Amino acid sequence: MTTSLERFYSVIPAGGIGSRLWPLSRADAPKFLHDLTGSGSTLLRATYDRLSPIAGADRIMVVTGRAHRAAVEAQLPGIADHNIVLESEPRDSSAAIGLAAAILSRREPDVIIGSFAADHVIRSSRQFRATVAEAVAAADAGYITTIGIQPTEPAIGFGYINSGESLSIDASPNALRVRSFVEKPNLATARRYLRSGEYLWNAGMFISRADVLLEELGRSEPELRDGLLELAAVWDDPALRGPAVDRIWPGLPKVAIDYAVAEPAAKAGRLAVVPGHFDWDDVGDFASLAKINSGGRPSDLAILGENARVLADSSSGIVVTQTTRVISLIGVNDIVVVDTPDALLVTTRENAQRVKSVVDALKLSGRGDVL
Repeated sequence: MTTSLERFYSVIPAGGIGSRLWPLSRADAPKFLHDLTGSGSTLLRATYDRLSPIAGADRIMVVTGRAHRAAVEAQLPGIADHNIVLESEPRDSSAAIGLAAAILSRREPDVIIGSFAADHVIRSSRQFRATVAEAVAAADAGYITTIGIQPTEPAIGFGYINSGESLSIDASPNALRVRSFVEKPNLATARRYLRSGEYLWNAGMFISRADVLLEELGRSEPELRDGLLELAAVWDDPALRGPAVDRIWPGLPKVAIDYAVAEPAAKAGRLAVVPGHFDWDDVGDFASLAKINSGGRPSDLAILGENARVLADSSSGIVVTQTTRVISLIGVNDIVVVDTPDALLVTTRENAQRVKSVVDALKLSGRGDVL
């Protein structure tokens, strides 16, 4: 018999425009296609390289938009054509991950899949691999399993997982039953969660047997599940795939996998969590980007840009530049400056979450040329 890890397939949903990272992240160049850590690798490539030792490079599927196919193939030149799944338009994470599960389930009925976002930064690869291995074992035991990150601060930008008792799974000794998912809390609540020791950050990583995930999806979103199964039935036939996508995909319900799968599974006692003790960040805004690139030191100024020309005196925060313009900072703290050829953003780390409102305003005003 094959082991759990031998039946494991990694799925990388690579979608979304990362609106809180505008104007760096755009519809045609979303954040996962950028090197945001100065490592020389885009976030997508780093994710692929992190997963390759676990699943094998030939067992990684990327789900992305049609518009990003060329960029994804350029970043991952070794990926097989049948492992690139193209969405005609975004339909949220349940559709993206569910379609991958349905396709892989037809190819390998006993496959275990793991979904890992293309735009996360993770350090300590060894600990990450050990945590994934435990999550795969818990998934093989029939649980939909998530990886929760041990909180290091009372963050209000993440959802939280309320963890319970041990599930006593031999190959997954750290797996816990999930009591509930909690939305992003206010600061006082986040501090209480941190003190209790019973909450983990929700990192959006889901590991499950494909058939179990589809069964759970069918309970809460039967129309979505049925549409995905219909697509999967013809997916590997190029002559039938295109017409089926054009007919079915636009009508699929848009719902996040947290709501369609994780929350109902938690209420029914079918959701597990394995705590992850490794550095993780979802690079959700420029405050987190500054933290990553300054080594967590708030007094430092992080500078990103191949041709950056920055002069700074007694300043901290982050400067991201895609131009050769000279940027001078004098006596400003926690500043965020993002300089692109057609748009300039200036804010502070405290207000980094509000950048999305600028994107919304640009949409309403019809200025889509800078989005």
